[in-house]
Amino acid sequence: MGTSDEHDDEQLRDELSVFGLSDTEIDTYLALLACGEASTSTVSETTDVTQRAVYNIAERLEGKGLVRVNDHASPTTIRALPPAEAIENLSDRLDSIRPSLEARFNETTPETPEIQMIKSRETALKRIESAISAATQELLLAVPEHVFPEIESELRTAVDSDVVVFLLIGGMDEVDGDGSEFAGVADVVRYWEESLPLVYTIDDAAAMIGDSTIVSGTHTDDVAVTVSEPQLSGSILGMYFSAYWPAATELYVTDPDPLPRSYDWFRQATLHATLHEQAGVDLHAEVETESGTTVAGPITEIRQAFIEPTSNDFTLENSFFIDTGDGIVSVGGKGSFIEDYQSRSVRLRRLDAVE
Repeated sequence: MGTSDEHDDEQLRDELSVFGLSDTEIDTYLALLACGEASTSTVSETTDVTQRAVYNIAERLEGKGLVRVNDHASPTTIRALPPAEAIENLSDRLDSIRPSLEARFNETTPETPEIQMIKSRETALKRIESAISAATQELLLAVPEHVFPEIESELRTAVDSDVVVFLLIGGMDEVDGDGSEFAGVADVVRYWEESLPLVYTIDDAAAMIGDSTIVSGTHTDDVAVTVSEPQLSGSILGMYFSAYWPAATELYVTDPDPLPRSYDWFRQATLHATLHEQAGVDLHAEVETESGTTVAGPITEIRQAFIEPTSNDFTLENSFFIDTGDGIVSVGGKGSFIEDYQSRSVRLRRLDAVE
């Protein structure tokens, strides 16, 4: 047997052992694969295992869905099932324990940041697609124009799932129409003629950044880096909104949500409050704060830089000012420290609909 075959055989044995097969069970199973069907005596001679042991092993292999024991024949024969059927049987066994594993699994935040290097176009695109699917609240994404068609379907699914999507398209020289083709794809779309870094952040929890040439389809030594740690992700988000977003040109903005409407994600609440304000609607906000206090009243001012015209006084400012009747207070999102309160949830209503 050649070196390559020996390596393949060793790898196959390693993979089979993952499914709990012992060395003698693997020997028996591989022997049966080679001959298809054989008597216990034949298998015994091939594997140097007693006939009684072969029969016991065959029963265990049958229980795993790998072989069929014909003990009605004389002598007893053992037949290996077709590999496709055997693999399906093994998969079914794994699926059967999934509920128990999930019930026992305690999902926690990793104690150390997970940082991975991405070096291929295929892997980078898969990471982007997975990130879009994983987002539950917010997605910030910067991609070259030629990549957009490959992820458009995933973006539509995210928007349908009420994920707020800020999309930045790089290398976009010509713009036809009013951007209405992006309806249902993102909440806000901006474009830039120049090349942009490849960036995503999701839910303030995970991010990727790298040179956009990694998805160009040509050979490149450039890489992208993915991180799953809030502070690192927050730094990438800050760079996205402070450096690239304001330099790009607004192309499309979604319509405001129907009111009343509740939001768990403050930037989404800020965006739609701004859209209503620009439409001439006076708003009332009821905010449940992180401290447990409820702050309610007319919104007197909104600070934001998501859509034009911007109204923030400093980079990344994103806040409401609310007249509580006892004075005007400011409310920001999770992690805000300049505002008077951090928001946990926001309910927006038309002021003229408040009793």
